[in-house]
Amino acid sequence: MATKKTFEENMLRLEEIVNKLEKGDAQLSESLRLFEEGTQLVSACRKELDQAEQQVVKLMKGPDGAPIESDFLSEE
Repeated sequence: MATKKTFEENMLRLEEIVNKLEKGDAQLSESLRLFEEGTQLVSACRKELDQAEQQVVKLMKGPDGAPIESDFLSEE
């Protein structure tokens, strides 16, 4: 069973892939595999960043001016 990678792990792997592709010494089939893996990592990272942004947007000031956090999904 594969474990979910952290955002940081995904970013490190994506950096490795970019470096390998920039060197240009991989076979075409390997380059395509790396590119496909990279696009999947970009998608996963973007999704996680979007979720983090939604949480940040939901931080609001309370009556005393201090920030409070409200549940993003609670308001409809």
